[in-house]
Amino acid sequence: MDAAKQAVHTFLDTAPDAAPVGLAAYGTSTGNSDAERERGCQDVSVVSPVGPLDRAGLGAAVDRLTPRGYTPIGKALEVAAAELPQEGPRSIVLVSDGVDTCAPPPPCEVVRTLAGQGVDLVVHAVGFGVDDEARAELSCIAQATGGTYTDAPDADALQRALPRVTATALRNYQPAGTPITGADTERAAPTAAPGQHLDTIGQKEQRFYAVDVPEGATAYFSATVSFPRLSGINILDDFNSLQMRTYGEQGVDCNEFEAAQASDSSSGEALTIATTWTGATEPKKGSSSGDACRGGGRYTFALTWERVSAGVPERLPVELLVGVEPAVEEAGPVAVLPPPAFVEPQGAARPVVGGGSFNVAGALDGSGRYSDTIQRGEFVFYRVELDWGQGLAYRVRFDETSGNGGLTNTSPVSTTAYAPSREEIDKDFASYTGTARMLPSNDPALTTAPVRYNNRTADDISARNQSVAGTYYIAVQIGPTLDKPEAAVPVPIELDVTVVGDPEPGPRYAQAAPAFGEQAPVEAPNTQAPATTTVVSPAGWVAFGVAALVVIGVVAGLVVAVVARRRRGA
Repeated sequence: MDAAKQAVHTFLDTAPDAAPVGLAAYGTSTGNSDAERERGCQDVSVVSPVGPLDRAGLGAAVDRLTPRGYTPIGKALEVAAAELPQEGPRSIVLVSDGVDTCAPPPPCEVVRTLAGQGVDLVVHAVGFGVDDEARAELSCIAQATGGTYTDAPDADALQRALPRVTATALRNYQPAGTPITGADTERAAPTAAPGQHLDTIGQKEQRFYAVDVPEGATAYFSATVSFPRLSGINILDDFNSLQMRTYGEQGVDCNEFEAAQASDSSSGEALTIATTWTGATEPKKGSSSGDACRGGGRYTFALTWERVSAGVPERLPVELLVGVEPAVEEAGPVAVLPPPAFVEPQGAARPVVGGGSFNVAGALDGSGRYSDTIQRGEFVFYRVELDWGQGLAYRVRFDETSGNGGLTNTSPVSTTAYAPSREEIDKDFASYTGTARMLPSNDPALTTAPVRYNNRTADDISARNQSVAGTYYIAVQIGPTLDKPEAAVPVPIELDVTVVGDPEPGPRYAQAAPAFGEQAPVEAPNTQAPATTTVVSPAGWVAFGVAALVVIGVVAGLVVAVVARRRRGA
């Protein structure tokens, strides 16, 4: 029991600040005699309703729990599901060291019944020192809902596993940024300071944002829209695109146009469009018409949600990243270094939890092998820090799962590498059928060029956006299965990562140059918000948020259920 309580404290210490969390307990108010069985099997109480995370209060409540009574796992799952809003996907993390002592009905039948009632519920189960009978019961619960099962043979393993599995359950795209409202004309565009901003965008809408770019500086502007996961969308109607244009003084079109598209948006695509504006590095020539897009000044970036797939909300959150890189006095080496050679990692994989967005990407600590488990329909992010002179090579292995072949185990998979500006570097995709699969399919690894300032003017166009040291991103996506997505099992993955190159001196800037995107604060979602946060705009509403419930059960075992309500439709 002490070990289980410590594992819960570890979870509370690592849970996201913005996650609303509650506490319920079972098996705390009756004995375990036959006469008390009927009452004991209903002994599930909500100790603390879902609300903003109270680490101290919940920790104290956990410490007060005393093991006694029966073990109504099935009833605890019903209470956990009932505590959340009755629509949208939800996840539960269930940890137990034994079987349900109140069956029938078996807990596996309980979750099947909930699914039959239309409750979109995924249960991730952790077996804490369990025997074969309990392992089979917990595996059944997880498999019946498309969740994962993890063995924790001892207290140390449980303490490591619980934060990792709960982070997976809470994983979702989490828009963040300083609020901003784009204008519908170039003249009215608000000025976006360097840093991260959060707005909404409507279907077919164009939004304008201005950025002040000093003489000689380079401006980076990117926008990310996470499209909700939807079912039943015809492939011909499953297409979204973003466009971006750059304007100079008095609305002069600078003929800088970018487009990004997603042809499988209903898989939960996080679509990013990015542009790098170098006009301020070019001196003005004295011609009024030609100078509008040269030299320092105010430039405006126009974002358009151009093509719209079926079924998506009228408005969606859009995350904007603005970077302004000062002029340089000494740019450093001109030569583009050769791509890094991939080196097969040695040793066991280190567990890592990918994040649901760029903002919470899981950290990969240099070269090595890392493991994670991804649900069908997830788009998961990881980050790697690259200094000047360093490059990245990586590959993703999708491990074998049960039910090889057939539409119920066939999903589209992809991986994408991004620069610190969130501009796409490289991408590969394939179809996963349950048999082990590697991406990239035809090369040893996806690679970046070692980072140098002068890469931006390289003859090799593919190296140009690898010209800023900082955080580089790896995204891994697994789409829903083509048939019976509720029956598809999650997919274990491994990321083999090679970081090469000794750090070298970077460019000498004319002014102090903070790391990319750090010139202005990034605001996380309001931690005092209720379980569902609403972004309001004049044209409509977009609801997103996370809610969580921790269910603690004691007696024969401990049940910890973390219930997450993900973004509606995600």
